[in-house]
Amino acid sequence: MQRLTEEILEHSRTVPEGALLTAKGLLHLGQRAAVDQALARLARRGKLLRAGRGLYVRPVESRFGARAPTTEKVVAGLAELRGETVASHGAAAANALGLTSQVPVRSIYLTTGPSRMLRLGGQTAELRHAPAWQLVLAGRSAGDALRALAWLGPVNAPGALVALRRTLPSPEFQALARAAPLLPTWLAQLVSG
Repeated sequence: MQRLTEEILEHSRTVPEGALLTAKGLLHLGQRAAVDQALARLARRGKLLRAGRGLYVRPVESRFGARAPTTEKVVAGLAELRGETVASHGAAAANALGLTSQVPVRSIYLTTGPSRMLRLGGQTAELRHAPAWQLVLAGRSAGDALRALAWLGPVNAPGALVALRRTLPSPEFQALARAAPLLPTWLAQLVSG
């Protein structure tokens, strides 16, 4: 059993920061039950962090000690592992684009997958299932603008769109306008007008 835990630790050192480890992904090292037990044992010892049910991540070692990997990297690792589209919440996107001075207190992401929570040490990231139109253009500033406008709502979005016309690069603003057929009516009229 000791050999299996060492092999899992060695494997965890080869993956990038925030990459998730699962028992199914480690079946090449041993039987499923043994891998599950070894992962749980490593988490109890603090060698791995349990991010969620069946999800483990390697802590990042620094000169100040071990810390959890960044939330963004773990969420990106989950998106890659599960084949989901994940994007920042509209409040975070609005703040990043300078449309609001409110800083979100919690880390919230929108996903095509199921809603769930990830816990990384003292940090918590919430993944909320969202309609497909909110995840259009994920990974682009046009997609952030779309989620920010949706979060601001029909009353505040027109003023924000004026600011976005000045700050977004022209290709990104055009991509936002081309996405209009996929959006709710009020937002489609706003971005295509």
